[in-house]
Amino acid sequence: MITQLIDVLSWMLLLSGCFCALISAIGLLRMPDMFTRMHAAGVGDTLAAILIFAGLILQAGFSLLAVKLLLILFFLLFTSPTACHALAKAAIAGGEKPLVDGPQQ
Repeated sequence: MITQLIDVLSWMLLLSGCFCALISAIGLLRMPDMFTRMHAAGVGDTLAAILIFAGLILQAGFSLLAVKLLLILFFLLFTSPTACHALAKAAIAGGEKPLVDGPQQ
């Protein structure tokens, strides 16, 4: 009974993570400029990674594999926002201007 519950919860997390990754990919296509695209990709992929790795950790159980998956997840949680920030700074340094709606001051 418990194993079936863990399997169902794990699959729900995996499918939710895939759905977040799909929404993030759609955001890449729909957003107007580079900065909003990068925001959609960074936030969406980070959430997708959290959900997918949580599902995989539940499938792995209490094992060395779960510890390795957790370490990979922490690495992704630190590097994904850092990479997005570095890309944004490089784009601004390269002359890319953010798209704004209202008057700039």
